[in-house]
Amino acid sequence: MLGRRRERHEERDDAGDGRTHYRMRERLVSIGDDFWIETDAGQRVFKVDGKALRIRKTLKFEDAHGHELAKIQERMLHIKDTMEIEDAHGHRAALVKKALITPFRDRWVVKIKDGPDLDVQGNILDHEYSFKDGHRSVATVSKKWFRVADTYGVEIENDQDPVLVLAATVAVDMMAHPSK
Repeated sequence: MLGRRRERHEERDDAGDGRTHYRMRERLVSIGDDFWIETDAGQRVFKVDGKALRIRKTLKFEDAHGHELAKIQERMLHIKDTMEIEDAHGHRAALVKKALITPFRDRWVVKIKDGPDLDVQGNILDHEYSFKDGHRSVATVSKKWFRVADTYGVEIENDQDPVLVLAATVAVDMMAHPSK
């Protein structure tokens, strides 16, 4: 699934509006911790496993049955913050980088190996931002959808790979909140 446009699974299209909604915790992961990504109905669909005892930050992204779908790993020795997303076979699927100059808003880029790059813009620290493929929004991150403290939502267009977008969301969150 990673790196390709996804095939739809009926149980994931919660709203029936061409977008899928996921629920995430605001303070995602301390290395060594695990957390679940759920549908907005509360169904656990992906697990992020924080690997402990590593020199660099490493997270495994798994489906609900424990099958590894991706690995998110900090890239050392880069001028700016960079995290790599690898597919289940260890091949680079995307590179998430923070822009060097951001005068008014937080700005990041997701360089996708086999697809168009995604620009990530908005208020990253407050979890109010979007992923854009050119001028088209392909995913939105917002805390406004949930009343539960420390929770935010990710709404993804159905033609996008949810694993790639959610892994990029986790990477951006880790880089924006380095004290985790």
